[in-house]
Amino acid sequence: MVQANSGRKRRSRPAAGLPAITPAMIVDAACELTAECGVEDWTLRQLSAVLNAYPAVIYHHVGDREAVVAEVIERVVAQVRVPGDDLTWRAWFAELLSDMRRVLRRYPGVARRLAVHGPTVPSALAIIDKGVRRLRAGGFGDRSVFVYNYLLTQVSLFIAHQDDRDAAVEVRMRGSEVFSSYRERADLPGLAEMGRLVYEIGQQPDGPSRYFDEFFEFTLDRALDGVASLLHQPSASNDLG
Repeated sequence: MVQANSGRKRRSRPAAGLPAITPAMIVDAACELTAECGVEDWTLRQLSAVLNAYPAVIYHHVGDREAVVAEVIERVVAQVRVPGDDLTWRAWFAELLSDMRRVLRRYPGVARRLAVHGPTVPSALAIIDKGVRRLRAGGFGDRSVFVYNYLLTQVSLFIAHQDDRDAAVEVRMRGSEVFSSYRERADLPGLAEMGRLVYEIGQQPDGPSRYFDEFFEFTLDRALDGVASLLHQPSASNDLG
């Protein structure tokens, strides 16, 4: 675990017998902070304390906070396994997006960044190129970019949704209590069914984790089903029109 002690007077690194700071060291520490508290919830002051270096050193080697975050996102996205070209478009995206969830869940907030601001780091650009080409080869034609954006955005938002829930434990628990309280209501059978599910999830230590694994597979399959239906429709040269 990264320990940040910003209250202690900092000695120079040579005086402390420490090696010189490098850009890779800065990104390593920023990745650890992101894994611990989320990409939006650490400061340059915390990062500099972890590194036992002045903030100016970070600016010199990498840049401002947004520049550091960009390097963190690049490092995270680079961990996603890109499937081989021998797969069908559907199998390719199912494998890519499942691994994307595996990786991004370790770094809270990165998925929301990708969904809201777009995946512009080099590793993501390479995935975009391969993904759009897989869709073209699969028969999506001029709709390939729309399909790619839809699939990646849906999965990124799903992961962000799970990240946000994890960060709001008290709110989540109150919500579970509300739903669970309706589980025996015969006069509201639909709500009672929802209440029973929420109650059952809460009774198992790994209930929420297993539920979200199943929910993700369901969501991913339905998203792939949806775009697959386009293959049976006439292609439109201008979907924006």
